[in-house]
Amino acid sequence: MRIAIISDIHSNLEALTKALEIIDTKNIDEIVCLGDIVGYGANPNECVEIIKKRAKYVVMGNHDFAVAVDPTELAYFNSYAREANLWTRSVLTEENLEFLRSLPFTISLKNLLFVHSSPAQPREWEYIFTEAQAKVQFKYFTEKICFIGHSHLPGIFPETGFYNGKIDKNNRYIINVGSIGQPRDGDWRLSFGIFDTDTWTYENIRSEYEVDKASLKILQNGLPDFLARRIIIGR
Repeated sequence: MRIAIISDIHSNLEALTKALEIIDTKNIDEIVCLGDIVGYGANPNECVEIIKKRAKYVVMGNHDFAVAVDPTELAYFNSYAREANLWTRSVLTEENLEFLRSLPFTISLKNLLFVHSSPAQPREWEYIFTEAQAKVQFKYFTEKICFIGHSHLPGIFPETGFYNGKIDKNNRYIINVGSIGQPRDGDWRLSFGIFDTDTWTYENIRSEYEVDKASLKILQNGLPDFLARRIIIGR
């Protein structure tokens, strides 16, 4: 089975559309979304509708949670994210809000764990940036691989040793697939992952998309210009 794992779309319709165009050429069996469908960008309803149709499995992200479940969480967001999420909540349809409210925090499938932030505390939205932070997390899940997003930084963390470009069935991994809608590793191109459960191989996909169009729509909807600039530079 070939699984496409996407995360952190953040209402970026142009990036999501391009990612799905690529996925449609890759002989993918299932799509898993690791959350944060909304936030920051200009097309929250459109992105939620697409994910409802295309992703078989979806987990809750912190922006999804703050927008649809507990607005008090916005107190922990920076001013740009808070403003964008208040706007997002005001424009989302009730049907799409209900969909976001229904999402689980984790999904386990075929010895793979899918979570937005971390396996240790899925509802606390902690970040995994470093190998040291990743090492602590392995005792909190039993699956061979845990796929995450949240930091918007693609990366692979093995439980033992160092990642040498191949997934070893005898090792365990935490894999960050990066962000579809708002990469932050200095590369503005969208990022997602493809994992093959038969060959036990993983591929990170990067692609250009209509970033200028997505950026302009952020401005046209009165959202912070910082968010419009950010997706162009990938930071």
